Amino acid sequence: MFHFRTKFVAAGAVALSLGLGVVSAGAQEFINVLTGGTSGVYYPLGVALSEIYGKGIEGARTQVQATKASVENLNLLQQGKGEIAFALGDSVKMAAEGNTEAGFPGKLDKLRGIAAIYPNYIQIVASQESGIKTLADLKGKSLSVGAPASGTELNARAIFAAAGLKYEDLGRVEYLPFAESVELIKNRQLDATLQSAGLGVASIRDLATSVPINVVAVPAEDVAKIGAPYLSVIIPKGTYEGQGEDVATAAVGNFLITRADVSDETAYQMTKLIFDHLDQLAAAHAAAKAIDPTKALDGMPVPLHPGAERYYKEKGLLK
Repeated sequence: MFHFRTKFVAAGAVALSLGLGVVSAGAQEFINVLTGGTSGVYYPLGVALSEIYGKGIEGARTQVQATKASVENLNLLQQGKGEIAFALGDSVKMAAEGNTEAGFPGKLDKLRGIAAIYPNYIQIVASQESGIKTLADLKGKSLSVGAPASGTELNARAIFAAAGLKYEDLGRVEYLPFAESVELIKNRQLDATLQSAGLGVASIRDLATSVPINVVAVPAEDVAKIGAPYLSVIIPKGTYEGQGEDVATAAVGNFLITRADVSDETAYQMTKLIFDHLDQLAAAHAAAKAIDPTKALDGMPVPLHPGAERYYKEKGLLK
């Protein structure tokens, strides 16, 4: 029997998708999809996943929860307050290790892997008016680094350390979600924003169409200093309006994570339905075009859920 957990349903932050399958007595399944802010990439993909699961898993009732993303999602999973969550690879690794500085109370031992999905690009964008063109130019300027101890903010700390910068070097640090950061830049109350998201994230697209921007490079040598799971990548020119050239930056893989006490059958179905509906996910956000079943096990920071393991064995992707 499922229990509707009203205590964590935030008004205005939830899209509800009711399963359309035939509900047999005693077979109801509640799936809460933990995402991120509504202007990021996790949220639209989470809405699509909830619809896919609602229709594809018999008796499933699905819900999408908007959150502060990776760190909060992993803590909620450990507490049994979600069934599947989006999270950055470095956050998952720190959660499993119990990194308290990253926002985890201790080792999160209930986390289990479903799939590696697409890379998050660390995108540092400044108003042209600010004059910020390089990481060094951020000194004395105002920057939003994402919600406190979010996956984005953990990425910001890593980038700053590699570049030999500290938050104290900035004129002002803001800890704000993507959409709020963009609004402040539009209103000339903030110089720059660091956002860890899929390419073409709505918040930066919105900013680029409103004010002239500079996309700030994270040089490959800085990325190499951080090491795995960070990779050196390129934001192709034209990704955002006014971006006239390729820009080097860092990327970190995203993962879908569940918890150990989700049933093997549900975890199997959740895994299978991702790859059966890649077109629907790509329609929800272009970042999902990078999801590839042959790369779904790459760099998985926690043990696979046995249900997910069954799917990959069936497909010949795991021996």
